[in-house]
Amino acid sequence: MLHRGSELVIASHNQGKVREIEELIAPLSIAVVSAAALDLPEPEETGDTFEANAAIKAESAAILSGLPSLADDSGLCVSGLGDAPGIYSARWAGAGKDFTVAMARIKNELEAEGLAVEGAPAYFVCVLALAAPGYDTLFFRGEVHGTLTFPPRGANGFGYDPIFIPTRHTRTFGEMSAQDKHAISHRAIAFAQFVAYLQETLKAAAV
Repeated sequence: MLHRGSELVIASHNQGKVREIEELIAPLSIAVVSAAALDLPEPEETGDTFEANAAIKAESAAILSGLPSLADDSGLCVSGLGDAPGIYSARWAGAGKDFTVAMARIKNELEAEGLAVEGAPAYFVCVLALAAPGYDTLFFRGEVHGTLTFPPRGANGFGYDPIFIPTRHTRTFGEMSAQDKHAISHRAIAFAQFVAYLQETLKAAAV
């Protein structure tokens, strides 16, 4: 499916996410192009799991581009809200992708449930789907657990990063450098699995 020098479509129009994936994939000697750069449409995410929605995006991009495509479906799950926003994490930010609104909604809904806002248990999920014409779609899943803090802290990262403190850390993802976040994030965990798969594939192809 992939080999050194392959071109891989990143099936996302979220520039923060594309940039983070590009940084993670840079050492693999694979050329990266975004769905936005190819003017590919964003398919409707009708799945009810991270895996289903990642597959929808990856398979759509693979069919339209004819190239291997990697999609990420990720989100923040707040335990006290029944794991919401979960797969709806981006939608909570509205059409304008304003995560200030989404973070405020989490705080408001926790308070409405009579739950403590500071220190509320939460976890990030990232599922990568790798699709290519003629191949079965593959999945790689990462999770990182932690707690929430308000008000948001830090201007790095994107999405819900400013309110999430990973376990055994004191800084939010929004306060961490890209290097520090990449060492422990849900996306980094999923990518470690993807890289291990890719290394095995490249090794087999070289035999």
